[in-house]
Amino acid sequence: MGGSAPRRDRHLPVETTSFVDRRGEQTEGRELLAKARLVTLTGPGGVGKTRLAARIAARVERAFPDGVRFVHLAGLHDPALVPLAAADALGLHDHSAQPPLDALVEQVRDRRLLLVLDNCEHLLQACAELAAALLHGTTGVRVLATSRHRLALTEEHLLEVRPLPVPDPDGDLSAADGYPALALFADRAAAVVPGFRLTAGNRAAVARLCRRLDGLPLAIELAAVRMRVLGVEQLLERLDDRYRLLTAGSSAALPRHQTLRAAVDWSHELCTYEEQLVWARASVLPGGFDLETAEAVCADSEEVRPQEVLEAVAGLVDKSVLGRETGPDGVRYRLLDTLRHYGLDRLRRLEGEEDATRRRQRDWMQRRAADCERAWFGPGQREIVARLRADQDSLRAAFDFSLTHPGERLAALRLAGTLWFYWHACGAPREGRYWLERALDANPEPTVERARGLWVAGLLAGATQDMTGGLRRARDAQALAERLGDRAEAAHAAYVIGVIRLFGNELPAALDHFEASVARGPVPGQHLSLHGLDQVELACALGFLGEADRAVEVCERARRLCEEHGEEWVRSYLLRMLALAHTVKEDWDEAGRHAREALRLKLAVNDVTGIALTLDLLAHIATRAGAHAHAAALLGGADRTWADIDRDRWGSTHLGAIRRDSGERASAALGRAAFERSYEKGGALGLAELVAYATEDQEPPRPARARERSGRRRSGSPQDGMLTRRETEVAELVAQGLANQQIADRLVIARRTAEGHVERILSKLGFSNRSQIAAWVAAQN
Repeated sequence: MGGSAPRRDRHLPVETTSFVDRRGEQTEGRELLAKARLVTLTGPGGVGKTRLAARIAARVERAFPDGVRFVHLAGLHDPALVPLAAADALGLHDHSAQPPLDALVEQVRDRRLLLVLDNCEHLLQACAELAAALLHGTTGVRVLATSRHRLALTEEHLLEVRPLPVPDPDGDLSAADGYPALALFADRAAAVVPGFRLTAGNRAAVARLCRRLDGLPLAIELAAVRMRVLGVEQLLERLDDRYRLLTAGSSAALPRHQTLRAAVDWSHELCTYEEQLVWARASVLPGGFDLETAEAVCADSEEVRPQEVLEAVAGLVDKSVLGRETGPDGVRYRLLDTLRHYGLDRLRRLEGEEDATRRRQRDWMQRRAADCERAWFGPGQREIVARLRADQDSLRAAFDFSLTHPGERLAALRLAGTLWFYWHACGAPREGRYWLERALDANPEPTVERARGLWVAGLLAGATQDMTGGLRRARDAQALAERLGDRAEAAHAAYVIGVIRLFGNELPAALDHFEASVARGPVPGQHLSLHGLDQVELACALGFLGEADRAVEVCERARRLCEEHGEEWVRSYLLRMLALAHTVKEDWDEAGRHAREALRLKLAVNDVTGIALTLDLLAHIATRAGAHAHAAALLGGADRTWADIDRDRWGSTHLGAIRRDSGERASAALGRAAFERSYEKGGALGLAELVAYATEDQEPPRPARARERSGRRRSGSPQDGMLTRRETEVAELVAQGLANQQIADRLVIARRTAEGHVERILSKLGFSNRSQIAAWVAAQN
């Protein structure tokens, strides 16, 4: 046991254009990974290393039971964040006090997985240290890296990614269609000129064009876009004219990096002035970005107005300068790394532009963070989580600018403090603490921003088991806030002091503390989430001290507040506290109901730690309710989830005792072999699948007369299984005319889960459409 059951997770980039096969390189890469634990794909910019790495990873994923994970490093510039980026890609949520790299190695020590490190060249030392630590500290982890330069490790095997081969344009072209360079051009040209294909009449010109571009995929793609307005011969003629200018009449071929530069230069010159400026300004955005961000960062009051940014973005997409991708709340855009560096070079040629653009980017991130904080105690939490995760690279860029430019340091502290809910609620305490500690060191002055930063740093220190440091920070925050007369920040700091006392086992003191806070009520400016958490911790203290009825009363009152605002994160903790209180009362049905609802909400906001805690609780409840196979599967899933946080459950005596008791009861009831089968089943599920399984009702069949009443179905139906309570609930919503997405929203479950319920209902009742379900529901009432 211990959460090591196989579970394949695939987190590879989504391909938005077709991939022209590099069969030889794919085969060589797979063979190298079979015998070496570190393989680096090297080659110039624009040659296709990232796409090839993704393809190789997809081909070998069956060999890695614990998954293939992709770490995007192009938008990262701080070497200290490399282990955190890897941990994030791996889905790890370490809360220990260990150094990040040590913690990462410890958590994946027994796993068999492939980690893809993409774009290492600007972080070579940090990437080499990460790879070395994984190679020396684990046996089943392999690393596939892409870089313009090797990592220089003894264990490293290199695969040089060469440009695509091009046939001799003056030779026999009868088999030219089999050349990837020509196939790539034809594919991209067909995207802008429907029906374009290679013919006997154009093969020579296309071959000559691809040879002129040295077979570089990015250069070929940029050239193919020009087919919108030029024919192949015209395209070749203009490209030849440009290259003659660059070589000043020399017959020597341009070096490959100059070839790419020339192709990008040409694309740049064919852009409008507004497109060129948006390209340059968008280069400060290191990852994907939405249109709102583009308008905020790329527009100014003089040269490009916000309404012109949309037209420029559309033009850059048409010219293949900007890639278009699907984001959590709509369309997002991305500059390829090579084109981003080109744009940044152009931006730096314009006096004062880089700092002004980076300042606009930072100010936009601050506004977005502030909007998200204001909306956090409300109905849009899952969208906020997704948006901020998508903006992670842009947030890092904002911190980096503020901490490295004179006069900007206070903005870094303000942004880090504004994001308290993201660091704490969404499983990012290590990165939050990293930025907060840097910002606090840079801002020793007694300001409201420092008071906020101190208590947030204290909260995150407590989350990473540094209770002493956390308490010190929180007390300093409270003292400073009181000195500045800021009652809200003083109340926030008081919450952190109380929660650290609670989890330091100072139960009577914590109870007195939170009773006073809740009795006082929220002070002006206090965030409602933290007022709600005061009530969560009060209920927790009451539950630990055996006062279950009072704990239920506190939770129900606070839950009404959350429901009035459509809030889910605090409500998930209140539901878990209700479940705990009902276990004290040995009301297992109520405890299970509240715990399952808590689990659905925790998945919605990606609260992995909360999911792990709630799975433990559900397994405990299942053993008391006699559902021992269900309990064993939940334990398998819980152990696997805890393996991404802390295998030892933070060394907690209480959590460890509950886990052991549940395992012993389930194993004794089932027998060791049956227990292991169910345990492995749970451990093999992904997080969403695990939550779906855990929240399914596990009730015995209804009595015979109830089956007869509710079993009216089509004549001749082969099914005689009955609906679970959840399926009955879904059937009633279908009868109300709700679509699958509406059912998912109403029940706080994934759409796929709702679809699965509907399919099972149709199967069990022997029906073929939703109207039959509606008629069946009506017949029961």
